[in-house]
Amino acid sequence: MSQKIVVIGAVAAGPKAACRVKRLLPDAEVTVIDQDDLISYGGCGIPYYVSGDVPDEKELRSTSFHMVRDERFFREAKGLRVRTLTRAVSIDRKEKVVKVEDVSKGGKDTVPYDKLVIATGSRPNVIPVPGRDLRGIFTISSLQQAIAIKDLLAKGKVERAVVIGGGAIGIEMAESLADLWGIETRIVEFMPQVLPGIVDRTIASMVEQHLRENGVEVFTSEAAQRFDDDGEGWVTKVVTNGRELPCDLVIMATGVRPRGELASKAGLEVSPYGAIVVNQRMQTSDPDIYAAGDCVETFNLVTGKKAYSPLGSVANRQGRVVADNIAGIPSRFDGVVGSFIMKVFDICVGAAGISLDVARAEGIDAVSAMAVQSDRAHFFPTKALMFNNLVVSRSDRRVLGLQGFAKMGDGLLARLNAAAGMIARRAVIEDFSNLELAYAPPFSTAVDVLNAAANVADNLVSGRLRTVSTEEFLAWMDGKSEHPDWMALDLRHHREAEPWIKAFPDRWYAMVYDEIRENYEKLPKGKTFIIICNAGTRSYEIQVFLRSKGLENTLVLPGGLNVIRRLGVTWWQQ
Repeated sequence: MSQKIVVIGAVAAGPKAACRVKRLLPDAEVTVIDQDDLISYGGCGIPYYVSGDVPDEKELRSTSFHMVRDERFFREAKGLRVRTLTRAVSIDRKEKVVKVEDVSKGGKDTVPYDKLVIATGSRPNVIPVPGRDLRGIFTISSLQQAIAIKDLLAKGKVERAVVIGGGAIGIEMAESLADLWGIETRIVEFMPQVLPGIVDRTIASMVEQHLRENGVEVFTSEAAQRFDDDGEGWVTKVVTNGRELPCDLVIMATGVRPRGELASKAGLEVSPYGAIVVNQRMQTSDPDIYAAGDCVETFNLVTGKKAYSPLGSVANRQGRVVADNIAGIPSRFDGVVGSFIMKVFDICVGAAGISLDVARAEGIDAVSAMAVQSDRAHFFPTKALMFNNLVVSRSDRRVLGLQGFAKMGDGLLARLNAAAGMIARRAVIEDFSNLELAYAPPFSTAVDVLNAAANVADNLVSGRLRTVSTEEFLAWMDGKSEHPDWMALDLRHHREAEPWIKAFPDRWYAMVYDEIRENYEKLPKGKTFIIICNAGTRSYEIQVFLRSKGLENTLVLPGGLNVIRRLGVTWWQQ
């Protein structure tokens, strides 16, 4: 008798597991259940559908060969039985049946299984403030919501929008609204920076400035306290702890939480935050029930702790592991490094592994090393700067994470992907310094920026390089940090340094890089020099030279003025 395999959930992990297991066990009877009628879509593509980059929602549900993934497709092309608009109500583990109900007609019945897969996904967090149920307030929870948002935009009913949440989805939605539709858009983020917990403050500040340059206002360290309406139930204003923001549309992008209720009701083990607990074979506490996707708890390969990773890429990988094990092929999903990349207008930002803030919160004595250089040979006409920030453990030199900021393209993606594989294998600084990467002038530099970041980390951890943080430098320049003995030592050409000297004559000193060795004795006495160039490379070299001459009081500004410029700082122009 053929196996009965039932899959609950038909967006990412569910269809992957169902199709894979049907290929491995062609005689199995595979049934997929979902409470929606739009299934197997690329949820991560929703912001690009709203923006118009993806013109038709069917593209999010289509295969690479342009067939729409609907009930008919899965039935006729994949050999699956698919029941849409069918809600799984409960699981009877003793009888091995799933109790379901018809969403539209209300009928109830049961679906028997030999093996069961739970892929119920996640639900959006809705902030509990007055007015949250007003019309015009949306979450990015499904393709249905995205269609409704785009319909409002297409009908010209939105002039001003507020996005609650400065994470990846919030930023992508803000770009969609501002770029194509020309809507006045603001982001409100509760934490002190956008992309909290993903990238460190400096790169986050670069992203915030880029958003502002493209017409999106960003308000960090603010929380929505209520939503006001027009008297007819339509949102007209977001009131935060800092301001009032008139609007016609609100998008809540405040994260998601796992849909683990079905598993919990069935007596399966779930985490304190509701995610289904699985082993490396993606089995739940019942060996005949598997789970995958946004509803499950996973393992962070960097911290060694349980984690939650609601990403379509992770869900698909887990779905394949589920299918393999059901079919008797031993397969493991060991966990995640945490890889991420996103487009923000004409730049991209991404990360692999953990940030410096997260590392320190985990009790790790960590430092970050910034390298800024061209993404291809400096003499190649299409070169652009790439910022790589490597997070490393001081004690064992293990690389914990990489963050990047670059011109839109595949260059940053390539470095992040290389780093993700290395970090998963507990690579150390030397592994990154010596990592072999493909080289040709149109694609990279002879010493790649990823190698360079590792070299900076080596110098930093070994004590050869002493730095000042970007935040501390900015505080000093703003007069908010008392360091009366500090002075900037600008190594750039005199013409480049002149505006800074005029703006800060008492704390900005210039001496060109190739004149230092002959003239270092002319430097002002009794000062701690913050050595500055455009990228930081010359600064480190001069720090080493000055130390050899007995001048120990020097600090290097990581990334140099290339970082400062991207923060929107214009002191020298005031």
